[in-house]
Amino acid sequence: MTQSQDTAHDPAMLAKAETLIEALPYLQRYEGRTFVVKYGGHAMGDPELALDFAQDVVLLKAVGINPVVVHGGGPQIGDMLRKLGVESRFVDGLRVTDKATADIAEMVLCGAINKQLVGWIAGAGGKGLGISGKDGNLVIARKVERTTRDPDTDEELQVDLGFVGEPDVIDTTIIETALAAGMIPVIAPIAAGPDGETYNINADTMAGSIAAALGAARLFLLTDVPGVLDKHGALLTDLTPSDIAGLTEEGTIKGGMIPKLETCVHAVEAGCEAAVVLDGRVSHAMLLEVFTSKGAGTLIRAD
Repeated sequence: MTQSQDTAHDPAMLAKAETLIEALPYLQRYEGRTFVVKYGGHAMGDPELALDFAQDVVLLKAVGINPVVVHGGGPQIGDMLRKLGVESRFVDGLRVTDKATADIAEMVLCGAINKQLVGWIAGAGGKGLGISGKDGNLVIARKVERTTRDPDTDEELQVDLGFVGEPDVIDTTIIETALAAGMIPVIAPIAAGPDGETYNINADTMAGSIAAALGAARLFLLTDVPGVLDKHGALLTDLTPSDIAGLTEEGTIKGGMIPKLETCVHAVEAGCEAAVVLDGRVSHAMLLEVFTSKGAGTLIRAD
């Protein structure tokens, strides 16, 4: 038997060929489309998972899909603040950010983390372009307004979060230019307000707004859980905004998953085709979600 015949009868090689055939309709469906990926959590701190992630986005670009990466960095900001003796305070999961904290957040997000991600992508054979919301007026931020209730009087109180913002106006020109040039934009969630002040933006919120503005085929939120789980811990694979509202009201969806799904709902109702919450701790989870019939997380589509 010749070497080529050996290969033809090798079960592992046949399985690889079958995997490629399974992926073919998805490759055709998403060619030329844009995926926005929010990257963060524990996966960011694991060198092996970081390499997997970089290989995934480079592969997407190589097969004709346009990945756009938006990264977080809350733990790294927290570490730097502790090293510098700056105390952190949170309201509803958002860090109260004074001017000094905003400067440190910008240094960590736009410096160390952003360029590390660009380096990983370069190591995987891609061309990453590290930017923030400030570059090319990509994002003009507005100050986040929050209220809370006094536990004693039940009075609604205004909370000043400082320099915490949310996207107000998005100009995707710099992203589209980078994609057309064969690059992979890597975006730090920092933006300027109309007054020129620097605002720190939640990375999920930033990614959702950019996905909506681009009319992306997919928004991926890589998290530290498999996706949205039911009361018995089973993965819910397909949800609509109506489903999410009902599950939140009954208490199945709670805690930190609520703002993530609010981001997904906003994105799909504002122009993104679908959003996916999936486990960033699983190697190549994004490829499994995109290129297999079974998928790997929770898919959210508009009603």
